[in-house]
Amino acid sequence: MTSPADVGLRRARRPEWAGRNYTLLTAAAVVTNLGSQGALIAAAFAVLESGGDAGDVGLVAAARTVPLVLFLLVGGALADRLPRHRVMVAANSLNCLSQGAFAALVLTGEPALWQMMLLAGLGGTGHAFFSPASEGMLMSSVSGDQAGRAFALYRMAMHGAGIGGAALGGALIAVLGAGWVLAIDSVAFLIAGALRAFLDVGHIPAREAGGGMLADLRDGWREFTGRPWLWAVVTQFAVVNAVVTAAEAVYGPLVARDELGGPGPWGLALAAFGAGTVGGALVMMRWRPRRLLLAGSLSVFPLALPSAGLAVPLPVWALAAVMFLTGVSIEIFGVSWMTALHQEIPEEKLSRISAYDWLGSIGMVPLAAALAGPAESAFGRTSALWGCSALIVLLTAAVLTVPDVRRLTRRTEKVTAAPVASASAEGAVGRPG
Repeated sequence: MTSPADVGLRRARRPEWAGRNYTLLTAAAVVTNLGSQGALIAAAFAVLESGGDAGDVGLVAAARTVPLVLFLLVGGALADRLPRHRVMVAANSLNCLSQGAFAALVLTGEPALWQMMLLAGLGGTGHAFFSPASEGMLMSSVSGDQAGRAFALYRMAMHGAGIGGAALGGALIAVLGAGWVLAIDSVAFLIAGALRAFLDVGHIPAREAGGGMLADLRDGWREFTGRPWLWAVVTQFAVVNAVVTAAEAVYGPLVARDELGGPGPWGLALAAFGAGTVGGALVMMRWRPRRLLLAGSLSVFPLALPSAGLAVPLPVWALAAVMFLTGVSIEIFGVSWMTALHQEIPEEKLSRISAYDWLGSIGMVPLAAALAGPAESAFGRTSALWGCSALIVLLTAAVLTVPDVRRLTRRTEKVTAAPVASASAEGAVGRPG
């Protein structure tokens, strides 16, 4: 028999806003991030160990990214049409099978490049359907004025698992080999899918019959374009994410090799960024800025610092400090952004808006990575890095000219059926919470 003291103890351990769905989602995210971060490293080593070169590694990475971009909008529309947890479980099942097949190929022989590209593409397809459903499910599982704290804790758990997964994956590759790390990732998807199968969607209103997938996508597009703060920030990050990727994934290792003493210092800087994301989530567990997007957008300016630091280049300790600050800043933006979406977007459209958000965030990343080399040849590495910093500063300053970005204000209760017009300057965005 449960005593009142036992009930009180459980409540003390788990805050009121951390309900059953939220707890399951967070636990599943930790499991998948532990496996997936190591698997990304393992996939690259699997390509190299099979006789491939850096170009082949890029082809496998592109094979994962292309279907992710192609199917995101379909995934978002499907997740708003079907029970989201079923879409998530189906996507996890596809990832489990594709990673299991990848592991089997690596463990039993030398996999062909086309096989690895095909399996990476299946993984990207699963991600395309999973991500909008996951974000919509998370936002519908949190309510009240503690949503920001819930999102901060969720992101902190994910980032912490990702840091640990990358470190553990690297160690296990050295001891067991890339194939076993891919197999572990397959099992992680299996466990996460099982956890997500227990999510309760009874609180989500039944979806009304619509006019089909294209009608759903058009409806989501109208929701997206009808909110200036939404499309302005997504457009900003389409470029910001692209130039950050070019600076940190392409130029960073080159600067480390030529100026900083090799991969070790760059690894330290990336680890400092990871620590900063955890620190930023801790900040957002306590800080609840009233003007959500103003605080979030101001925190984007520090993202220009790593490119500038690499252009100088800064000594290792200073670069690590810059990367730590950048990690803190991006979490302040991330939590503020999720809170704004949770507050302003109707529940039944969350996954479609999430899909447009994801598409904007990653759509230009492959192009930027491909153009980084030609840009270095044309302008020089230092000028290209300064150009990355300048683009981030200019775009962030431009976003701050959008009135809704400056005025969107935190409310204590989520609006679940606000019309698109409520995002205008005269609408709910400008009202105090």
